[in-house]
Amino acid sequence: MNVFKLDSNKSSSQKSWFNKSPSQKSSFSPLNVDTLVRLLIIWLVLVFGASSLIWRLYQLQIKEGDDLATQAKQQQTYNFRPYIPRRSVIDSRGSVVALDKVVYTVYVHPIMLLEDKNVVAEKIANILTDRDQNEILKLLNSKDSGVLLGKTITEDQGNKIKELNIEGIDLERRYARFYPQGELIADIIGYVDTDHAGQAGVEYSQEKLLERDLSTVQMTSFLKVKKDGQGAIIPASLPQGIVELDDLQLKLTLDLRLQRATRDALKNQIKKFNAKRGAVIVMDVHTGAIVALACEPTYNPNKYSLYDFSLYKNWSVTDSYEPGSTFKPVNVAIALDEGVINDQSIVLDAASTVIDGWPIANASKSGKGWVSVTKAMEVSSNTAMIHIIKKLNRSQYYKRLQELGIDRLMGLDLPFEATGYLKPKEIFTARDIEPAVSAFGQGLSLTPLKLVQLHAAIANGGKLVTPHVIEGLANTNGELESIPKLETKQLFSESSANSVLKMMESVVANGTGAAAQIDGYHIGGKTGTAQKHDGRGRYQANAKITSFISILPTNDPNYVILAVVDEPQGANTYGSTVAAPIVKEVMNAIIRIKGIPPSYPIGLKKDKKL
Repeated sequence: MNVFKLDSNKSSSQKSWFNKSPSQKSSFSPLNVDTLVRLLIIWLVLVFGASSLIWRLYQLQIKEGDDLATQAKQQQTYNFRPYIPRRSVIDSRGSVVALDKVVYTVYVHPIMLLEDKNVVAEKIANILTDRDQNEILKLLNSKDSGVLLGKTITEDQGNKIKELNIEGIDLERRYARFYPQGELIADIIGYVDTDHAGQAGVEYSQEKLLERDLSTVQMTSFLKVKKDGQGAIIPASLPQGIVELDDLQLKLTLDLRLQRATRDALKNQIKKFNAKRGAVIVMDVHTGAIVALACEPTYNPNKYSLYDFSLYKNWSVTDSYEPGSTFKPVNVAIALDEGVINDQSIVLDAASTVIDGWPIANASKSGKGWVSVTKAMEVSSNTAMIHIIKKLNRSQYYKRLQELGIDRLMGLDLPFEATGYLKPKEIFTARDIEPAVSAFGQGLSLTPLKLVQLHAAIANGGKLVTPHVIEGLANTNGELESIPKLETKQLFSESSANSVLKMMESVVANGTGAAAQIDGYHIGGKTGTAQKHDGRGRYQANAKITSFISILPTNDPNYVILAVVDEPQGANTYGSTVAAPIVKEVMNAIIRIKGIPPSYPIGLKKDKKL
């Protein structure tokens, strides 16, 4: 029988522990105070960490969730806009006036060249025929890497450089805007900057129509691109034909044939009279479509950076001026509408008059006494116009001026439109002097295009149409798929408008507008020679704006034409001598280009009595 004995040492130790007092036992317990403190600290740290994490999750998901989601979308979405061409722009007959062309930016890294630099320079110079071999060699010797050869190397030249297969040459493919007509319609088309963003003209105002809607662009395949160290897309890594583009083009109302004739006529007269600047506008009186618009001096949008910034604006839209006598037909239409005169009325054409202590005289310093309203228009009488407007109640006259919309925007599709200026009602109606000077087109201001709009209303039976240069988006068949909505309202009664139209015809046949006569055609017109305001309440002694506005033909009005020449130099500088010849030249071009039939047999002397 086996007997098991406890180890004497172990047994004694166990006994000794069991014999200890409770206080002695606690000092040797696994859960002593130090341990509990450590556990508590750990627990508090875990609780604090968990609370911080929960709080942070709350901030990220609840408070900042929307913002972070937007940021993530932006980081995960690549902008392919620079690699998708803008729509082309065409004139009313389909001639291209703006388009995107493929160009290359070419870099050379001389340190990587395997061929002699002289050989490389010679090969490149044979392709870039406008660059000298020595010039290129000098560039290659300038630094070891990143030598820029050009930013707008043509597609054909770029492809030829590619075919050289020279190690150390990089080509980046992109789109650049090109304006094949140069400065011809710069005032309308504007330009895009190096980022391909419109900065002036319709390139700026019609950005949404010119930029293709990326939501409708169809990707032809899964797209892989390379990015540089900053995360930007490397253009050269974009495969060709990645998208299927629509064939729509932005169609303008302009006719390049007429635009060229208009600019030439204006440019010649500006040079002849050494004028500061000038503008010509041709508009369809029924639709408001602008068929020609030229400002001088101008710029070439292909090289816009070489020109003064002030030339980028279309001043016929952005600048207002006092129209002078070209505003008289508008005032006569108002007076006819209000019933204070009629076609047979007689008015006083005095040599001068005094209003509220201010002497006002005719430009001729003479008067013809009591004359018809038509005769007053023919001689462009200031005093007769004052006599007419004094018949109107001041407040009512002011109301009618407001209805013209002088101090409101017309809603143009050209950018940076300015409003005209009409004095506050309490000032305008306080004394007779304000309506008196407004009677002959001073004391108020408007843009040249606004004046064209008002005269179009006289020509078309009293309707105020919206001037515009955008016809719509057209497909390759010439069919419009998008047409802008334009407003029209009745401004003058049809009878008043027709009466003023006949008076304007008499101005050309028998009065100050004789310089615009064209054999075989009934033409209406009005001259204007206005003093320039200095912006400080005074008129400049030696500065004036000459103008002439015309309606062609008066028997079947189609077009209104305005020429404005700012600060012509010389002794004989009036609307009839400076601006009217421009309008006549433009009207001859309209007759020829648009095929307008004669009003009466050419060569037959017309009866001037109207």
